[in-house]
Amino acid sequence: MARVHPTAIVHSTARLAGNAEVGAYCIIGPEVSVGADTVLHSHVCVQGMTEIGEGNVIYPFSVIGADPQDRKWNGEPTTCIIGSGNRIREHVTIHRGTPGGGGVTRIGDNNLLMVACHIAHDCVVGNDIVIANQVMAAGHARIEDGANIGGGAGLHHFVTVGTCAFVGGLARITKDVPPFMIVEGNPAEVRAINTIAMSRRGYASDEIEAIKEAYRRLFRENGAAMAEKLAILREEFQDRPAVQVLCRAMEATSVGIHGRALELMRTDNKRASIAKAASAAPIVAVEAVSDPACTSRPGVPAP
Repeated sequence: MARVHPTAIVHSTARLAGNAEVGAYCIIGPEVSVGADTVLHSHVCVQGMTEIGEGNVIYPFSVIGADPQDRKWNGEPTTCIIGSGNRIREHVTIHRGTPGGGGVTRIGDNNLLMVACHIAHDCVVGNDIVIANQVMAAGHARIEDGANIGGGAGLHHFVTVGTCAFVGGLARITKDVPPFMIVEGNPAEVRAINTIAMSRRGYASDEIEAIKEAYRRLFRENGAAMAEKLAILREEFQDRPAVQVLCRAMEATSVGIHGRALELMRTDNKRASIAKAASAAPIVAVEAVSDPACTSRPGVPAP
């Protein structure tokens, strides 16, 4: 039986795993599920239609699955799905999705969300990600596996932060962040390669060297147009999955709206040109959240 503090309020339709723990003054709303070994410390609020997986720890005053802050939302049933093994620190807010964004806000596995960060409606957060204090992720943003976002950074809606990317503290991110890159400053620009993240996630040295070469050509050399550079890299590094991921992401960004590939997936009428642009230039990479598998990572198949 779940351990529920006598001061906690748990809705009759909520489902708690047998060894889940709900601390003092928590409020668990309708149609909430909490997985095994998940601990909710005191004063956590989980609102309706939220699914929390196994082995999570949620700290005081966090609000999970709250109504989306979107004027187009009219009370439709939408959800928030939290994976397993996450650490969600004090005052974190994660809002449910909206019908216009697929209806789901999704957090993956083994992430650290530090104090007072905000994950807005319809965001997709992958796995093994660190989001530092007071980061603001606007609606429909996507953060891919292994990324790291410094404190106080702000992500524009529909922005994608690529796998193993690093966003410096207080950065204002209005365009997609390429995979494996370090983006810092004001205005935020690509500054270097996140070799530390690549090494930690098991990328072999030759894969990292290939990304270094791609970085030099794409962001440090003048001359050929970006499209030409990407085509050459794709051909030359066909056997380097990380380079292929980087090229796909850059191509998707280039045909996006204001440097944001996900803008082409909008279903509202914010910009009349979006539907036309989407039909003329389909996106091939925005659905990829996981970084490419690497043969040096135990138990992970080759791409």
